Amino acid sequence: MKESDLLIKMGKKIKAIRLSKNMTQNELAIACEFEKATMSRIESGQSNSTVKTLLKISDGLEVQIVDLFND
Repeated sequence: MKESDLLIKMGKKIKAIRLSKNMTQNELAIACEFEKATMSRIESGQSNSTVKTLLKISDGLEVQIVDLFND
């Protein structure tokens, strides 16, 4: 799998989890202490997130980090 495909897939998974929890992108960004634009780039697969960033996102979504990768 190409890196860009993985980033897009992970971004879609983050968005799906966020929507399943009825959160807006802005609410998740605030929970993660990110700018909304940063969250938008992550969800669209335009940002290569660090492990620290993924931990913040999983905490904000109240899921395990592995859930960001599972189908």
